[in-house]
Amino acid sequence: QKEDWPMHKLECSAMCAFGQNWNPSETVRLTARILAKQKTHPGRTQSEKLLAVKEFESHLDKLDNEKRELIQNDIAALHHFYSKHLEYPDNAALVVLFAQVNCNGFTIEDEELSHLGSAIFPDVALMNHSCCPNVIVTYKGTLAEVRAVKEIEPGEEVFTSYIDLLYPTEDRNDRLRDSYFFNCDCRECITKEKDKEKLEIRKLNDPPSAETVGDMIKYARNVIEEFRRAKHYKYILYHLFIGFLDFFIPPGELLEICELSLDKMGAVFEDSNVYMLHMMYQAMGVCLYMQDWEGALRYGQKIIRPYSKHYPSYSLNVASMWLKLGRLYMALENRTAGVKALKRAIAIMEVAHGKDHPYISEIKKELEDH
Repeated sequence: QKEDWPMHKLECSAMCAFGQNWNPSETVRLTARILAKQKTHPGRTQSEKLLAVKEFESHLDKLDNEKRELIQNDIAALHHFYSKHLEYPDNAALVVLFAQVNCNGFTIEDEELSHLGSAIFPDVALMNHSCCPNVIVTYKGTLAEVRAVKEIEPGEEVFTSYIDLLYPTEDRNDRLRDSYFFNCDCRECITKEKDKEKLEIRKLNDPPSAETVGDMIKYARNVIEEFRRAKHYKYILYHLFIGFLDFFIPPGELLEICELSLDKMGAVFEDSNVYMLHMMYQAMGVCLYMQDWEGALRYGQKIIRPYSKHYPSYSLNVASMWLKLGRLYMALENRTAGVKALKRAIAIMEVAHGKDHPYISEIKKELEDH
C-alpha cells in the first residue's frame, strides 16, 4: 500500500466516497494513472526508453462516431470519479490520450487466461503484429516479458500478436481493422492455409449449400459479437476462468443459450470448427462457474485437440486449456490424466513464461501435492 500510495491516493478517497457506485472502466482507471504519472514524471519513465506514451499512435482520423462517443463517455467518467485529485488537459488532448490507450493497451491475464486488468508498456508496444508471431508477451507482476518462440535471425523483425489467433483470416482482419485500423499481410493472411480446417464443414450424404454455410458463418459471427459486446460494455461482471461473462443472465440460461447455439451450428459445422470451439469455450466457463466439473471437462476434452491444431506452437491458449484440464482431472481424482495434462501445460509455459516463472512453480507444487 505504501509503495503504491502515490497512485492509489487518486482512487482511495473516491472509492470510499462512491462506495458501491465506484465503477469506472479499466480504461478510465488506467488513463487516470497515466495522467498522474505524467504529472509526477514529466520526463521519460523506465518503461519509455524507446517510445514515450506521448508518441503513441492514436488513429484519431480513423475513429467513427461510435468510437468517439465511447471516448466522450470515458472522459465524462474520468471527470466524475477523479475530479478531486487530477488535473486534466483539455477535452481534445483527452480524446487523443484515450485513443492512444485503446490502440496500445495490453490485457493482463493469469495462467488460465482469466482477466486481471489492463496496462500500457510503451517499449513493448513498439512491436508490430503478425498472425505468425515469433515472440510471446507474458507478465510477471507488473512487468511485461517478451520471449522468442521461434528462431529469430539478426535483422529479422520481432512480431507479436495483438489478437486471438483462433479465427479464420477474414475474422482476424475484421478485428484488426476495428481495433487497430490495419489489415495484416503476414504469410498466414496471404496464404489462408489454415482457413479450410478452421471452418470445417460436417461431412454429410447431402452436403449443405454454399448459401447455408454462409448463413451459418454469419449467425456464428453474430453470436460471438454478442458475447464480445457483453464483455466490452458491462463493467460490473463476474471474473471467470474464461474472462468476463455477463451473469445478469442466470448461468443455467446462459448454458442453455450456448447449447442451443452449438446444436444449431452443429448441423453444418464439425466440432473442430472454430465457431463451435468458441461456443464450447463459453459453455465450459459457465460449467466452471456452476462447479459442474464433469460438464466443464467434457467441453475441455472436445476443445483441446483442435486448439493444438489451429493455434501456433507455444500458444498460451493451448497451455491454459491443458492447465484447466489438468486441474479438472485432479479434482475428479483422475491423477494419471491430470499429471499428463499439467506436464503438457508446463512444457509450453516454460518457453512462453520462462522456467523460473512463479506460475510454473505453482503448477509443479500442485503435481507434488497430488
